[in-house]
Amino acid sequence: MYSFKNDYSEGAHPRILEALAETNLVQEEGYGEDHYSLEAADLLKNKIGRTDVDIHFLSGGTQVNMTAIATFLRPHEAAIAAKTGHINVHETGAIEATGHKVVIAESDQDGKLGPAAIQKVLDIHEDEHMVKPKLVYISDTTEVGGNYTKKELEDLKAFCGEHDLILYMDGARLGSALTAEGNDLKLEDLPQLTDAFYIGGTKNGALLGEALVIIRDSLKEDFRYAIKQKGAMLAKGRLLGIQFLELFRDHLYFELAGHANQMADRLRKGISEAGFGFLTHSTSNQIFPILPNPLIAELQQKFGFFIWSKVDEDHSSIRLVTSWATKEEKVNELVEVVKNSVKSRTH
Repeated sequence: MYSFKNDYSEGAHPRILEALAETNLVQEEGYGEDHYSLEAADLLKNKIGRTDVDIHFLSGGTQVNMTAIATFLRPHEAAIAAKTGHINVHETGAIEATGHKVVIAESDQDGKLGPAAIQKVLDIHEDEHMVKPKLVYISDTTEVGGNYTKKELEDLKAFCGEHDLILYMDGARLGSALTAEGNDLKLEDLPQLTDAFYIGGTKNGALLGEALVIIRDSLKEDFRYAIKQKGAMLAKGRLLGIQFLELFRDHLYFELAGHANQMADRLRKGISEAGFGFLTHSTSNQIFPILPNPLIAELQQKFGFFIWSKVDEDHSSIRLVTSWATKEEKVNELVEVVKNSVKSRTH
């Protein structure tokens, strides 16, 4: 059985494994103060065109979100997120466990938040008898595969500035977002359009690791204390620095994300040609086709994936996720099953 469940079923790109093996016996400082991590931070600063940002390497997305949001907020403050936002549905209440409420705002079909939806939340939370919304959580790509345009982020950043809100971007699948068809955002745009964001490695070829970029000065102070207190500071921090050095020393990070998107495009095209629609408009490496339940059962005999939602009595949406390592022949095989099923039902 071949898995389309996620983009981290495989281990890591061979170049990363080689780099880890080659440096294995080199003695280094611990806790992210090794020369690999420091060099990787400088390299990322160069890539995004800002030397005045702080960069911290943490092991996973939930860990980054929990550490960052809990540290950025005062005890009475809350985060705003879309109903489908990762911190709302797939992090086991990690943010709430730190004492901060996640307040839900209505998103569009593709999981994106806009100023109007955030304003509705602000209007409701009007005094000290309720939590104070302070941070806007977004992700690119969104939890349902949507991508923010540059104009959408510009509008969000302006709105957050007017209302003294922190704009924080979850970048677990940032590589997919930046290499998606029609995307007009660049990595170097993000320091101007957010107050903090992270670059996801776990879902784009790394064994593990995310790079948190803090832009707003008021959020930087004592952040290493917060990392340590939350149990997120690896003694062998070098393992993270080495991987980001390898991902960004050339175009590997974007090549891997581009492959994932290309494989998703093939799935999208083939399923569409078979006459089926999709739950969301996704140009990323996550797609959500709506299929007849018998066809879903047939696909489950050969492929692993998640059933996302019930559409009606006869149809459901499923989630197919491609990765940096997805095999083209397996994509073609899935499309063939879909097309053959349509042919058998029409004859």
